Parts: sequence; C-alpha cells; structure tokens
Amino acid sequence: MPQLGETVTEGTITKWHKQVGDVVAEDEVLFEVSTDKVDSEVPSPLSGTVTEILVREGETVAVGSRLAVVGLAGGGTSKDGQEGATAASSAGTAAGPVVGPEPVVELEPVVELGPAPATGGASRRSAQALPAPARPPTGGPARPGARPADQRPPTAPVQAGPSKLLSPVVRRLIAEHGLDPAQIAGSGSGGRITRDDVLAAIGRQGPGGPPAAPPAALSTYAEDARGTYAEEAPAAAPASLNAYNRVESPAPRASEGDTVVPFSNIRRRTAEHMVRSKHTSAHTMVAVEVDYAGVERVRQAHKESFKAAHGFNLTYLAFIARAVVDALEEWPYLNSSVGEDELIVHGEVNLGVAVDLDFEGLLVPVVHRAEEKRLVALAREIASLASRARSKRLGMDDISGGTFTVTNAGSFGTFITVPVINQPQVAILSTDGVRKRPVAVELPDGSDGIVVHPVGNLVLSWDHRAVDGSYAAAFMAEVRDIIQTRDWAAEL
Repeated sequence: MPQLGETVTEGTITKWHKQVGDVVAEDEVLFEVSTDKVDSEVPSPLSGTVTEILVREGETVAVGSRLAVVGLAGGGTSKDGQEGATAASSAGTAAGPVVGPEPVVELEPVVELGPAPATGGASRRSAQALPAPARPPTGGPARPGARPADQRPPTAPVQAGPSKLLSPVVRRLIAEHGLDPAQIAGSGSGGRITRDDVLAAIGRQGPGGPPAAPPAALSTYAEDARGTYAEEAPAAAPASLNAYNRVESPAPRASEGDTVVPFSNIRRRTAEHMVRSKHTSAHTMVAVEVDYAGVERVRQAHKESFKAAHGFNLTYLAFIARAVVDALEEWPYLNSSVGEDELIVHGEVNLGVAVDLDFEGLLVPVVHRAEEKRLVALAREIASLASRARSKRLGMDDISGGTFTVTNAGSFGTFITVPVINQPQVAILSTDGVRKRPVAVELPDGSDGIVVHPVGNLVLSWDHRAVDGSYAAAFMAEVRDIIQTRDWAAEL
C-alpha cells in the first residue's frame, strides 16, 4: 500500500483494473484505493505481468502492506526453468525490490501520486507551519509550533499480538467498545483485524454487551496542528453523570421494512472527521447579509464572453473566494491552527473548496497560495479542482495543506447553513442562496429608497479557542464590504 500522505495510515482497495495473468504497462492504472483523504487511481510503476493479487477488493489494509506482485517484462526462461533477470537491472532497481530468482516488484510505498506540496517560498507574512501532510526538506528550518521529529507519535499500526496488526481506526473502535483483540478473528491479510471484523464483533455483543465508551474517552486521540492524530492518556471522568459522562444507548437496529445502506469508505471517513471536529473545536457561528448588486452587474455584462473565453461559468463563488482571501490577509488569525498552547498562523492562504460528489460524499480540494491569484485565476482553479474531484483525478497534493475552507450550498437556495470546521483549521465559511429582495438604499439626493437587489447570507463557523466573536465578526464585515464595494469589472 503506497504512502498517500503523511497522516494516511490505511486504505481500502476499491477496484483492481488488472487480474492475475494480465499484462500491465508502466503508468497504466493498476488499482483504485480509497483513503480518508481521497479516492485515487494508482498506476503501475513498471511494465510486466500480474502474477499475484494479495488483497481483495473491499479490504482495508495498512500502509506498507503487500498488495500484488508484478513480474518484470522481458524476463526470459533459462534452461533450469528460472526466469531471467534481463529487466531487473533497469526496471527493478527504479521501481521496487527484486525478489529471489524470479524478478518481481512488490507494490509497497514507492508509488507516489504526484509531487509533494512545496513547503518553501516567500510570503507576505512570515511562513509558519502548514497542516499539510508533507515533510519539510531534509536540513530545512524547523517549522514553528511543530514537534521535533523524535517526539512525534508514530502513525503506523502497532502490533497487538501474533499477526494482529491494528490500524488507528480499528484500535479506537476496540477501545471504545471494551473488546479484547485476542478474541477477534482477523480476516485481513496475514490475519490482520479489519474494521469489518470489529464491527461484526460489536454486533455480536448485542444490547447487553459492554457499553460504548463515553465521549470523554475520545480524547485518547488528540490532533496536532499538522492534522496528525496521536494516542494520549484519557482525561479523567467527571464525578457525576453529565453531558461528558453518559451511558450511550445501543446502536439502532433495522426493523422489518427498513432499508440498510452500508456506509461507503468516504461516507465513513467523513462521519469520523465531523465527529472528531465537534469534539476538538469550540464551534461558534456568525452570519452577515450581503448585497450582490455590484457582483451581479458584472456577471450579467460578462457571463457570455467569459464562458466563451474560459470554458466555464463565472459564478458567485469565485467572487466570494476572492473576497475571503483578501480579508484573511487583514484578519490572519482565522487562517491558522491551534497548536499546543499556541496559535499557529499560516504564512500562505491555501483555500479549500468543498465539492459534493453527486451526493455520494464530499472532498475538499485546495487552491494553494490563493493570495497570489486574482478573480479569473481563482475561478479557473476552483472549476478545475471541482471537475477533477468528480472524475476521481485528484492527487494528494490537490487535497493537502488547506488552511481555510469555503463550502457552497447556495445553489440549492439555502437560507443559513452552519458548517462543521475542517480540522485542523479554525474556520469554515458557507455561502447560501442569493435571492432578489427589497433593499433600502440611500439615493443621490440623500433620501432613502427601496430597490430590488440580489441578497444572500454568508455564515462563518469558527473555533472560539482561536479568536473571539469581535474578531470573527470584523472578518465577516470585511468580506461583505469587499464583495459590495470592489470594482469587479477591473479584475476581468
């Protein structure tokens, strides 16, 4: 299993594009993998023949696990029946280890989906630690607020007895439900316990089984500023029963006539991430009403020529994103992460844009260094990322390193949407529906009048650990004023 990001510890094989005996060309798609970050197609690192497939579709395995064996192309057959190694010196050395007399390549963490995100470069502010799953170059300067390498907790699965590899998710489920891993039969590669094995064991417990751990036990996994979850000692339970120390009821069971829809991998990961975010951040929200009259005049005047020139529509989202990026330059504490007794203010604005995958899941691709892009460049990159997200053509660098997120539900005509913060960020902004409404305006002669303008709400969910309400409100006022007063035609 390739290392698809620093914080990714396991992945689910969703589809094999080749079967045993099939010939695969270098860079041809070999299989598809789903992680908590992205669904990706993984190419073969060399040409050859698939001789073994070791992990079935639907199975979740840890990073570093053997997935398949590909015999190198060009290997002949010698008189003693052993395959030759004519291609081993060229293809084998570059793509993977050569094993035994038969030259093969094991698909281990040597396959990378695109280059790692850059960590250097100048910025208008002093560059701080980004929550991107990319290690800094060897010998580079230490990032403020980051743990030293020898103090960072490992993210790889740990050994829990003979052939019992436990991934972080599996380990947490076992701890929360008071299970003994020695009593769970592993169906994974080499007897590894998978998530499905644990869920089956939980189901066998029934309503009379051990109660789930209270929410306070979730603190055994704490998130640092880089998005890495590390195990730590659980917090002491309160003395009395309250919201942080309650006995949870058993999970609902399907009744006759109900339809059971199993969670997909991306649905399951999203659910875990959202619950973790609610447990981590002190969520608060603030909303402002925005008059889009100036934006609408520019959109109507340029929409046909813009689409003809660029191939996509000029939407409200591009204008909002541009205003958000500029406002973050003035209110940078919302472009940050909460570290260990500190606020890590990021030196770049890496803007995440939530993309719905036809109601099947959600991905947040990232516009890197958005502060360097004007309206057209932002609109073009947002459209490109959304298109590639829906066609599963995103790499890890496309979804890593976000420092602030925008989510757009406005196309459905929503009034107020309160989003959940995308950890380890401290704020996320939601756009809502734009409708024509009567608005009071000041006329040139100083009197007031009523006009009809397109109006909509913007909502900010923010982490009260990072800033207070006045700071968040001032940021939203800045976003509103930029949208309402900027000469947008000049940017087109």
